[in-house]
Amino acid sequence: MNGEKVLIDTSVWIDYFKSANNSIAEQVDEILTNAEVYVPKSVIAELIQGAKSEKEISVIEEFVNAFHLVDQSEDTWSKAGKLSYTMKRKGITANLMDCYLAVIAQENNCKIFTLDRHFKDIKRFLRIELV
Repeated sequence: MNGEKVLIDTSVWIDYFKSANNSIAEQVDEILTNAEVYVPKSVIAELIQGAKSEKEISVIEEFVNAFHLVDQSEDTWSKAGKLSYTMKRKGITANLMDCYLAVIAQENNCKIFTLDRHFKDIKRFLRIELV
């Protein structure tokens, strides 16, 4: 995992902050130590949305300064919409935000660390790697 780029999804960060799952916490700690962590701005928004207090928001905002913050390219949303459309035509529904994260990861050559099962379906339609 040394030097690899890893995009960590909201589902993992929530689990990590709650420390509910020791194996997830260990994996995140290993990634934090051995890889470059990429965080899309949309993940920050999701974490802030779920915050319980102003203090938690401050912690999240400070926390992200330690990582590579990534944002969409000119056609990221269009690619995500087309991915979702293609999947739906094959009878598979995936959240548009998950399609967006998959496209962002692909655009930035990142592996995705997620607890969301939809990414296994997305992987059948978009060349991405999962942790």
